[in-house]
Amino acid sequence: MKLAYWMYAGPAHIGTLRVASSFKNVHAIMHAPLGDDYFNVMRSMLERERDFTAASASIVDRHVLAHGSQERVVDNILRKDKEERPDLIILTPTCTSSILQEDLQNFVYRASIISDSNVIFADVDHYQVNEIQAADRTLEQVVRYYLDRLDRCYRQEKLDQFLTNAPSVNIIGIFTLGFHNQHDCRELRRLLRDLDIGINQIIPEGGSVEDLKNLPKAWFNIIPYREVGLMTAMYLNKEYGMPYISTAPMGAVDMAEWIRQIQKNVNTLTLSSSIKRVDYEHYIDGQTRFVSQAAWFSRSIDCQNLTGKETVVFGDATHAASITKILAREMGIRVSCSGTYCKHDAEWFKEQIQGFCDEILITDDHAEVGDMIAQMEPSAIFGTQMERHIGKRLDIPCGVISAPVHIQNFPLGYRPFLGYEGTNQIADLVYNSFALGMEDHLLDIFGGHDTKEVITKSLSTDTGLIWNPESRLELSKIPRFVREKVKINTEKLARQKGIETITVEVMYAAKEAFNS
Repeated sequence: MKLAYWMYAGPAHIGTLRVASSFKNVHAIMHAPLGDDYFNVMRSMLERERDFTAASASIVDRHVLAHGSQERVVDNILRKDKEERPDLIILTPTCTSSILQEDLQNFVYRASIISDSNVIFADVDHYQVNEIQAADRTLEQVVRYYLDRLDRCYRQEKLDQFLTNAPSVNIIGIFTLGFHNQHDCRELRRLLRDLDIGINQIIPEGGSVEDLKNLPKAWFNIIPYREVGLMTAMYLNKEYGMPYISTAPMGAVDMAEWIRQIQKNVNTLTLSSSIKRVDYEHYIDGQTRFVSQAAWFSRSIDCQNLTGKETVVFGDATHAASITKILAREMGIRVSCSGTYCKHDAEWFKEQIQGFCDEILITDDHAEVGDMIAQMEPSAIFGTQMERHIGKRLDIPCGVISAPVHIQNFPLGYRPFLGYEGTNQIADLVYNSFALGMEDHLLDIFGGHDTKEVITKSLSTDTGLIWNPESRLELSKIPRFVREKVKINTEKLARQKGIETITVEVMYAAKEAFNS
């Protein structure tokens, strides 16, 4: 557990709540003090949900601390059972309430005896794991809970007797508040439909816990993002022998590799059936040449103008690794540094980007990332919302490629990052990040961004005002992201007062007058 005013991954209970609220008819209860129950507001705002989030709080207050939590927690579970009639209720503490060291597992056991719903306790160490790890663990725990309830003889029989007749897959790891997850899911559906691969289940988003017993019927599993779903895939592989593909289908090269892995799994499992072997090479060629404009764009003069430009990439392991490889091998852009805040997956990340960047940074400290960017002064940044803030301070354009993100990265339009349409979206993001950076410089040359008030009746940037050496020095000390505004306000006051030479005193007067 880490306390900071900015964290790339939130506390563990947020991960549990994201998984629980993704399933249909599952209710999550937080055992938490007031202030820890902000998840509902965050989810409804970012996902623009029309319905209330199925999550509530069993509040820890002074009365609970005095008399104990057991009665209140059990009562809240039973109340939600009667009101909502969910298939499953998940109880999770927050990092704050975990300090009380209460036996919540026993509370769940007592409630489950009386409740008509299934009730489980989220078995997550809130002191050791973050939001991403907790989400991965919670999803695996829910799947294990329902599959372990099946008769053991069912699990021990040959899996091929229970497979769907035609090739099918489970997509594991699409869930609420994920970075472009809903759009990626639509693109994966389209791709699999083109390949004549059926979709058995998509979990947790939109899935039913009562249908989890049918997961082993799929031929294999697809894990689009390593952050959530990998533990579930490994469990299904161990217990049911189900293969899984964890390659992220992001970028033209990895897209081709992803489809070839699907082809390999399908052909392996068709050996004992009457289904014909498949060959997707023609499909890969057609999609790369005619659907994905990124392959053509990478050879165009526009993209070649970016060759040798230096960038910094930072984000979760899946997106940071994929974007690094796309920039380096598909667009010829130099990646000075690539990094991730997923410290638990550092070895995989280093292995993936080895040879595609100059330096590797593994950290969850945003200040360290900011210092690195300031030292390298890249032409563009591709990172999270935090790197976008850093880029604004340093006047470096930034394309957002990973969570955590702002509401602007939950677009209403269709913007996948996966699949062949995703290659187009990424190419646009990369090019526009650089192009907008050049546009900013042109705007500075022709008078800056502030067009709310015409300062002079001429388009010339020569204002006729004189800044003395002391005022110029003082102006240079002001951060770049507010310097232009200070300059405009100071010159505006000077004209109003009929002052021809701007001094430090005039700057301070302008600050007071305009509160800037």
